[in-house]
This record gives sequence, C-alpha cells and structure tokens, in this order.
Amino acid sequence: MWLAVIAVLIGLAILVWSADVFIDGATALAQKLNVPSFLIGVVILGLGTSAPEMVVSVLAALEGSPELALGNAYGSNIINIALVLGATVLISPVIIHKSVLKRDMPLLLLITVLAAWQLRDGVLDLPDGLVLLVMLVLVLGFQIVMSLREAKSDKASSIGDGDLAESDDIEPSMMRGLGALLIGLLLLVASSRAIVWGAVELATFWGLSQLVIGLTIVAVGTSLPELVSSLSAARKGEHDMALGNIIGSNIFNTLGVVGLAAVIAPITPNPIVFSRDVMAMSFITLLLAALCFVAFKSKRTFGRSSGTVLLLVFIGYTAWLIQTVNV
Repeated sequence: MWLAVIAVLIGLAILVWSADVFIDGATALAQKLNVPSFLIGVVILGLGTSAPEMVVSVLAALEGSPELALGNAYGSNIINIALVLGATVLISPVIIHKSVLKRDMPLLLLITVLAAWQLRDGVLDLPDGLVLLVMLVLVLGFQIVMSLREAKSDKASSIGDGDLAESDDIEPSMMRGLGALLIGLLLLVASSRAIVWGAVELATFWGLSQLVIGLTIVAVGTSLPELVSSLSAARKGEHDMALGNIIGSNIFNTLGVVGLAAVIAPITPNPIVFSRDVMAMSFITLLLAALCFVAFKSKRTFGRSSGTVLLLVFIGYTAWLIQTVNV
C-alpha cells in the first residue's frame, strides 16, 4: 500500500514538472518554426499526449481485448472536453478564434459523426480501421496546410528588418526545444503510468471493482498528460496551444487509437458502448461547439462559466457511468 502511495505522490510531482518542460519545448519550437501555437497544440501536443491511449489500444488489441481500446479512446475524449478543458478555462479563459469555428470544430464534429456511424452495426473491422487511419492522415495534412498558410500570411504582414538577425540562433534553440519536448513527453507518460498503477493498487485495496477502476481511474489516468499540459499551457498564456491540445488529442483518439485497434483485431463492443459512451461523446462534442459559438459571438472568450458547465457535465456523466455499472 505504501509503495502505491509513494508512486502516486512522486508521479504527481514529476507530472507537474514535466508538463512545464513539455510546454516550454513546444513554445520554443513554435517560435523558431514560425508556426501558430494552435498547430503545435493539435499536431505535436495532441499526438504526444495521446501516447498513453495509443499504447493501451495496441496492447489491448494484441492481447485479444480490442474493445478496451474503444472504451479508453471514447472515455478519454469525454474527459478531455468535460474535465480537461473545463478545468483549464477555470484557471485561464481561452480566446476563440474564427478559424476554430470555421475549420477545427466542424472537423471534430465530422469525425465524431463518423465514429458513431461506423458503430451502427455493432462492429469495427479492418476496413473501418483503414478508413479511420486514412482520415487521420487527411485531417492532419489539411490542418497543417491551412495553419501554415495562415502563419505565412500573418508573417508577411508583420515582417521587419530585425527578423533576419535571429536566424543564426535557430538551430541550437530548435534543438533545445526538441530536446525539452521529448524529455517532457517521456516523463509525462512515465509519471502518468506510475500514478495510474498506484491509484489502481489503492482502489483495489479499498475494495473497488476492477470495472469501476477501469472506467474512472484508468480513463482519467490516460488523460493526465492532456490535463497537466493544457493547464500548464493556459498558465503560461499559451491559450491556443491548450485548446489545440484538446482538439488534436480527440482527433488522434477517435481516428488513430481506434483505427489502430480495429486494424489489429475486429472490435465487437458491448451495445451499451454505443447507447451510453458514443452518445455521451457526441453530446459533449456538440456542447463544446455550441459553447465555442456562444463565446465567439459574445466576448470571443471561452471563460469560467463555460468551464463550470463542462465540469458539471463531467460529474453527471461519471455518476451515470458508475450507476449503470452497478445496475
């Protein structure tokens, strides 16, 4: 028991520190490459913080339990929006840009609809997985091209004579940024695993069922990298990076994590996954889009009231989850 307590405490300390290193590396990379923070959040942070879900997905599929990957991915999507983003904007409101409403939210909604449509027959097989992985490549390519085009336009309008003076220092600074990014990511994933292990051990010691542990502690645990990196980004004023991290992570979870598992082995989930978890994920994604639209039309700021709504939804979903498990 005490070993589990130590694992949780040390894991939390390393998690917080590594999040700062991770965000500092991502910020330096964005500055040196002259790309938007939102793009770094979607691609690098989104992929990096989805690493735990991807590891769980591949291992579960290889061990003959691909349905665990499905529950982990969809559960993480719900937690990313309701808990991670909700907690983030309580600390620091996020500014909503027009491109988020015109491009990023419609993409996320489209991907969510695709996920629900593929599960209509109660199975995800090899063709479904290939469709998801191809969709992931297309979506990321589209995001990168559009974001770089916007960055190029912004740079052209604000370029000055002093910009060229920094070119000599690009390579070492970029290497430091990449190093910080890699070290921070590895420590994020490792400390998250330590926390999940310790929490599962403590929950088992206290008599909680394995199913409840998996649906709550493990699901939240695999979302810890998104949570701490988004909170760190918001605290450092990188609001675009925090929102991009959530959107990017959900894109990777739905397309990459589930796609990989379906390619490795067919997934035939319990029907309750569709009626409860997929519907909850769809509702929360629609709610996020609605809140972003309202925020943009008012003050263009996704603030504490929206965060409170998301956290209340998370509490309600968790209570519903535990109730349906115990029925």
